[in-house]
Amino acid sequence: MRNRFASTFYELGAEDPRLVIVVADISPAGSIAKFREDFPNRFINTGVAEQVMIGLCAGMAQRGLRPFAYTIATFSVFRPYEMIRDDLCYQDLPVTVVGIGGGVTYSTLGGTHHAMEDVALMTSLPNMSVIAPCDPAETAAATRWLATQNQHPAYLRLGKAGEPDLTSNAADPFVIGKLRRIREGKGTAFLAYGPVIKMALDLADLIEAQTGLPATVASAHTIKPLDSDGIASILCSHDRVVVIEEHVSHGGLGSRVKEIAWDSRASCDLRCFSLRDEFIHFYGSHEELLASTVLGCRK
Repeated sequence: MRNRFASTFYELGAEDPRLVIVVADISPAGSIAKFREDFPNRFINTGVAEQVMIGLCAGMAQRGLRPFAYTIATFSVFRPYEMIRDDLCYQDLPVTVVGIGGGVTYSTLGGTHHAMEDVALMTSLPNMSVIAPCDPAETAAATRWLATQNQHPAYLRLGKAGEPDLTSNAADPFVIGKLRRIREGKGTAFLAYGPVIKMALDLADLIEAQTGLPATVASAHTIKPLDSDGIASILCSHDRVVVIEEHVSHGGLGSRVKEIAWDSRASCDLRCFSLRDEFIHFYGSHEELLASTVLGCRK
């Protein structure tokens, strides 16, 4: 996903001289290195100074540029959070904060690199949009929208590398602010965002193999503004709805879906699976972390 972001940003940057990228002590990955080489005046590395990264982007946006702040998710959100709130959101500036490795993607680097609370923090900010694509194709579409159409602060939550294509046969197109049905079914529906949608698709395959009934799988790639009507439609048209997210249990998609279920008086069986409300001290790969009872169920 980060490589597709980099290549898409390069293509857009070659056409639009307003696009700049500011990174914080991160080695350029994929085509970002090519962007640095070909457009050196539009690439800045602030080093271990994430607050400066956000401040620079705010100043550039005020001068008419379209800056992207880019680093590992924990450092793009947690360390400069005050600057994101005051410099970007308060002034409603068109700056995109890119967080690489959302959730526990950087599994072996430990808790300092686990972005488990980022969605809750960023969705709480006025004027901030939060977008979490599930695969490289959605990443490219989201990057294009952020670079060409968005006029407000935004948080782009990405995985890291090696994510598979999940949407080539999607039932719906990618539209910012709209729930996207990747697979159409009935009976059971899965709602998720980010690379963890692969888990939802695997579970849908298992249900179909056992029951013969296809399950719906939908990408809630735009977490804010959330497609409340689309989610209400899913809740009212399925017997069972399962929310899966790589985020703590509070302040994420599951919490919002429960609110919508209450407001729409949905009668379906609703289950939400998320990271537990605790720090992770287990060491292992990304898959091992997710398989080590980290995902907890809350009805």
